[in-house]
Amino acid sequence: MISTGLDRLLDERSLQQKFTGNIAYLCHNASIDSRCREGLSLLSAIFGKQLKAVFSPQHGLFAEAQDNMIETGHFRHPHFNIPVYSLYSETRSPTPAMLDGIDHVIVDLQDVGCRAYTFAYTMTLMLEACGRAGIEVTVLDRPNPLGGTAVEGNVLDPGFRSFIGLHPLPMRHGLTIGEIAGMAVKCWGAGCPLEVVRMKGWRRAHYFGETRLPWVYPSPNMPHPKTTLVFPATVLLEGTDWSEGRGTTRPFELFGHPSLQPHAVLEHLEKTFQKLGLHGFTLRPLYFQPTFDKYHGRPCGGFQLHVADRRIFRPWAVGQILLRELCHRPENPVQWRQPPFEYEETLLPIDLLNGTDQLRLWVERNGDWAELQEMEQSGRAAYLEMREQALLYD
Repeated sequence: MISTGLDRLLDERSLQQKFTGNIAYLCHNASIDSRCREGLSLLSAIFGKQLKAVFSPQHGLFAEAQDNMIETGHFRHPHFNIPVYSLYSETRSPTPAMLDGIDHVIVDLQDVGCRAYTFAYTMTLMLEACGRAGIEVTVLDRPNPLGGTAVEGNVLDPGFRSFIGLHPLPMRHGLTIGEIAGMAVKCWGAGCPLEVVRMKGWRRAHYFGETRLPWVYPSPNMPHPKTTLVFPATVLLEGTDWSEGRGTTRPFELFGHPSLQPHAVLEHLEKTFQKLGLHGFTLRPLYFQPTFDKYHGRPCGGFQLHVADRRIFRPWAVGQILLRELCHRPENPVQWRQPPFEYEETLLPIDLLNGTDQLRLWVERNGDWAELQEMEQSGRAAYLEMREQALLYD
């Protein structure tokens, strides 16, 4: 049985007794215990009037807001009668006024194991703000749905930092959110007093489906643990004019374009992946009609990306090869989405998602497999050395 950091806080009186002052809770829709109970309700029952404020990340406290640059407002919780401060609003870092009177911040967020996901950065900005204010932070650790062993993709180039890539991480970083917090303090200058409440029973090789923990969507387009498996591949399509499946019941598993005839390109794609040794998945041709976002109400030809063997599936490489092959189809080539994207007005969205412009240039010149592997290895050794300092689990 696996116990998350929240489960341990609920079960262990010695952990509860460490919180002697006013508390703020950074949480969201997926901040639940192993019985699927809401963390906010549970902490309110334990700490009562000590709980003074709630902070929420992108998509809102209840994961109600779609897509990027859709901000959520601050409000007073209608049941608990405490302020809820949105950190995806006019600010993405807590202000001194929001933290006024707070002695301790508890962070309890479910990450998805991919650099292009904002919750870890909401946490690291909180750590930095608490460092400036002298506030203690406790991170309640949760599983990385993609496991904690595999590391994939290029390391972010600091020249392409954004709110979907603030730190030098590869696309699939192989860390829990508690380990990212430790890296922020040890390597990235977040100066706050930090404690990570480790999970019990979790091993680095565990994918989320092996934990037997309940899954609650942390954002509206992350409905199932299977979505996390494909996300490092198909999130790249956010930087294009192709649909990444938003507006369907299988976002990021489905992708396509109104002009695509999927059966006409399937054989070519399958042969390309087979030649490169990319296995563990199937592309199933289909047609879908998004109910919102790109091409809402219009039929799109596309594919569903089915993961057959998650332990050999390499999502980052599959995503890059998909982009390369689809960019050079004469009948419906991929076009790059234009700014703004995640509050960046100049850099192309695909470059922000990739954390570099070199991968886009590789796609445009129809670069080869060896060059892609070389780009993936650049900065890898330094990252792994830094990561080693933060690992908390066998």
